[in-house]
Amino acid sequence: MIQLAWLIPVFPLVGFLITSLGGKKLPKSISGTLASTMVLASFIVSLITFIQFNGQPVTIDLFDWISSGSLSIPFSFMIDQLSLIMLLIITGVGFLIHVYSIGYMHGDEGFSRFFSYLNLFIFFMLLLVMGSNYIVMFTGWEGVGLCSYLLIGFWFKNPEYNKAANKAFIMNRIGDLGFLLGIILIYITFGTTSFNIIFPSAGAFPNNQPVIIAITMLLFIGAMGKSAQIPLYTWLPDAMAGPTPVSALIHAATMVTAGIYMVIRSNVLYSLAPATLSVITVIGAATAIFSAAIAITQTDIKKVLAYSTVSQLGYMFVALGVGAYSTALFHVTTHAFFKALLFLAAGSVIHAMSGEQDIRKMGALKKKLPITYFVFLIGTLAIIGCPPLAGFFSKDEILAKVYVQNKAIFGVLVITTLMTSIYMLRLFFLTFFGSFRGTHDQEHHLHESPKSMTIPLVILAVLSAIGGFMGLPEVFSEHHSFNSFLEPLLTFPSSFIHEEMSHSLEWSLMIASTIVLVIIFFITRKAYTSSKGVPALHENDLSYLAKASYNKFYIDELYNFIIVRPLHIISEVFYKIVDSRMIDGLVNSVNKTVVASSRTLRMVQTGNVGFYIFAMVFGIIAILLFNLVL
Repeated sequence: MIQLAWLIPVFPLVGFLITSLGGKKLPKSISGTLASTMVLASFIVSLITFIQFNGQPVTIDLFDWISSGSLSIPFSFMIDQLSLIMLLIITGVGFLIHVYSIGYMHGDEGFSRFFSYLNLFIFFMLLLVMGSNYIVMFTGWEGVGLCSYLLIGFWFKNPEYNKAANKAFIMNRIGDLGFLLGIILIYITFGTTSFNIIFPSAGAFPNNQPVIIAITMLLFIGAMGKSAQIPLYTWLPDAMAGPTPVSALIHAATMVTAGIYMVIRSNVLYSLAPATLSVITVIGAATAIFSAAIAITQTDIKKVLAYSTVSQLGYMFVALGVGAYSTALFHVTTHAFFKALLFLAAGSVIHAMSGEQDIRKMGALKKKLPITYFVFLIGTLAIIGCPPLAGFFSKDEILAKVYVQNKAIFGVLVITTLMTSIYMLRLFFLTFFGSFRGTHDQEHHLHESPKSMTIPLVILAVLSAIGGFMGLPEVFSEHHSFNSFLEPLLTFPSSFIHEEMSHSLEWSLMIASTIVLVIIFFITRKAYTSSKGVPALHENDLSYLAKASYNKFYIDELYNFIIVRPLHIISEVFYKIVDSRMIDGLVNSVNKTVVASSRTLRMVQTGNVGFYIFAMVFGIIAILLFNLVL
């Protein structure tokens, strides 16, 4: 059955072709069901492949793709522990989001087009994680970038949504250029782009070899763009312009984790470059705390979750930076469950509120939306690390690994964890408690979402509750199923400390963190369930620091000032001087010369036959003389 794993990406590709070619001719019930069924088929094949996997990586060669001189790139897939985990996440969570979308998008005129984009995205994401070489990976990498552009700007009649789509596309291209240069340098260094040749060969290089540092830094630039790390993170919050299922699929569970996947896939190279790992650690920690500081004042329900995603991605990169690759992937997995749950639950709230996303205009939704309230509570408790939910185990493991490796970064993550608890509980209480602050019409139409939306929410809530048990810490179990499964693929950096945090210290930290969470829970509940805790409607009513946070510390304005405006000025100068005067001037001068010479030469055409005979004889004599001289 493993040899049939190539069918996994084929199913969503077929779904894309049928739904896109059928267009509006396909009934909504058929296009939505078909697209969802194709992803379900991929999940079933992925699950069967996972069950039958015997621990030995398998390469599936489909055909010779690129062959030129010494360059030979096969189109082939690799089935191993890492790709199997990612396949289950992509197809499993992807299927639930497809089902949810049937209810969420039922009234949209672009229903079939939306599902065709979703299927195409799943196809490219599967291509990314299944590729056995960097070129196939890069093809999927660029494909998900294209699909994110299409999905973010899905409601293209809104100019602001188009700007958000363009921003995502352009900022990802910056990172992708680094990734592409890294692949070129890999080929120059190793003579191939295939993983099964590169990674064994890399063992001959000593630590911090300049070429390995260059390769890993270039690849990391690609990861920074795709996984929204400082300074290439500002596209992700703006990407909330797309429909809510897009936020759940692309910006929580799959696409933004592509950078994490790529670093783990290249762990052999990164373990040889401790200098690069140090850079990753610092950038990850800075991203985690900075985006948390922005999330703490946001009032758009999706923007809070977006900055939360950026912060959680920072956690994952810190884990990568200290060499805890399997821990990073563990958090990728649990994060896929609870963040997809939170985004979809937010979509259920927005659906009930007739499109309203401002939490200042919500409140008291607990009784009107009981299922949404319950699953949102599960998701919130999971992300803030409340035991025994999924986020508790994966975040605790990251903190434990970082504590052993780097005490200063551990302190940054602890502060970030506290901030995460504050802004998520703030979001939860402002949305579901207090008094209703929306319009009378909104209150009249409040209702729970249909089953096509609530059933995926319940399933994700269950996964968010129990998902962490696949990676129990040593204080609970000596066998860490997740790490044991992934470990055969990993090579740890020489600086990696294999010691674990002492059981007594880990128990103390877990108890202390739980107590702090309980305190924060009751403080935020008291603060945000009263009318005094509702954020101000006008920026001028905020304190200086809160206003700076609310405006995202003016990073977009800074980028506009130091990058966008200078480029516009340079473009204007080139347009007026180089383009208009020099290039257009040269072209126009040729035109004027031809016109002037034609005007002069036409005077020769007198109509006098005698002059024509004279000119002909003169021409013959000139040709003869020319031949005699030469």
